[in-house]
Amino acid sequence: MSALTSNKLLIGDIERFLQEMIEQLQANKSVQPGRGRPAIVPAFCLWAGLLVCVLRGMNSQLALWRLLSLKGLWDYPQFAVCDQAIYNRLSKGGTEPLQRFFQQVSQLLRERLAPFALNALAPFAKAVYALDETHLDKVARTLPALRKVPAGDARLLPGKLAGLFDLRLQQWRCLEYIPKPKQNEKVLAREMVEALPQKSLILADLGYFGFSWFDWLTNRGYYWISRLRAKTSYSVLHRFYQQDGVFDGLVFLGKYRADRAAHAVRLVQFCMGKRTYRYITNVLDPKLLPIADIAQLYARRWDIELAFKLVKRHLGLHLLWSAKIVVIQQQIWAVLIISQILQALRMEIAGRAQVDPYEVSMALLVQYAPDFARDGQDPVRVFVERGRQARFIRPSTRTRIQAPVISHDSIKPIPDDLVLTRKPRYAQRKCHRRTNRLN
Repeated sequence: MSALTSNKLLIGDIERFLQEMIEQLQANKSVQPGRGRPAIVPAFCLWAGLLVCVLRGMNSQLALWRLLSLKGLWDYPQFAVCDQAIYNRLSKGGTEPLQRFFQQVSQLLRERLAPFALNALAPFAKAVYALDETHLDKVARTLPALRKVPAGDARLLPGKLAGLFDLRLQQWRCLEYIPKPKQNEKVLAREMVEALPQKSLILADLGYFGFSWFDWLTNRGYYWISRLRAKTSYSVLHRFYQQDGVFDGLVFLGKYRADRAAHAVRLVQFCMGKRTYRYITNVLDPKLLPIADIAQLYARRWDIELAFKLVKRHLGLHLLWSAKIVVIQQQIWAVLIISQILQALRMEIAGRAQVDPYEVSMALLVQYAPDFARDGQDPVRVFVERGRQARFIRPSTRTRIQAPVISHDSIKPIPDDLVLTRKPRYAQRKCHRRTNRLN
């Protein structure tokens, strides 16, 4: 990666950064001439145009054709092609070029964001990730091919995304496109996390709840936190603390022989107003992970929901360009590349302004950063220096859970002879199948 390319990201010139990265990839790629007439639109111009369309808020394949044939992309000439030629190129182009570019951009951003990482999140863990899925079917019915699909019929709808989001860096670690919208979350859960380093902390919602899943994570050396699903039976093994509606102790999940987990887990419970919060985790030491930290960490699972919102709403993935799976995947890749860059810009702004990333408005960053860059201004500097005045930086409206703080002196230690494992029995069938990973 050249110093020039790194500096272009530093000053926030997003389009120029994209241009240099794509041209560098093209220059480094050895291409053997194929049979037949060369394509009128070079491949790197096709993919660059797709990225620029996402960045500028365009929302159709027709907009891509207009950019390449009428308006012109950067310093390249206008290409005399019809709209059908662009449609055909996309449908036959696959996703490999965009996938390679996503990987290079992500690696560059991980290095740039290291000084701004949220390392105070679970410092005992190697890394912290949120795991979740989102559907692409809500507004896909605007496509002619999908308008007549009855509500609730997922046979022809374009599927969903499963994502693993790095909470410390606010970057996507990997994503998978799932063609079947009703596929159970557990099908891909293990595949999604199996490449993570040991001692990573994984946060997932109740869609992933399962005794075999929790035991698998523990056996693989991962930390995890989950909410406790209602009506889940358990047996109390040890009470660290219990008073005034607050409970912190060790339990075995599953009281009955037909369905029970192998490893003891920690259950914490407390009330805030009229609501009762219950969390479980395999971090068994209350001094390493206090109740208040569990609640605050699990609340950060919402970060992945907001990252999906950026992808689907602010960057236009809710308006799919095509009913063809390959074009949907190309659009997903393009949106994810722009998303990574915008998330990185917000992290850098927050780090330099010494605020939480979610005090920096992503909606305003999406709206104004490209304009500042095109006008020759540094978006990061503008947001840092004038962010509060312009209300680019404002107090976050996210709910903060006020969990109790328990002194270490009040915690009853675990007896030396307490047995923390047993023979498991899982009532559910295991779900595990590979699909198209975007990482």
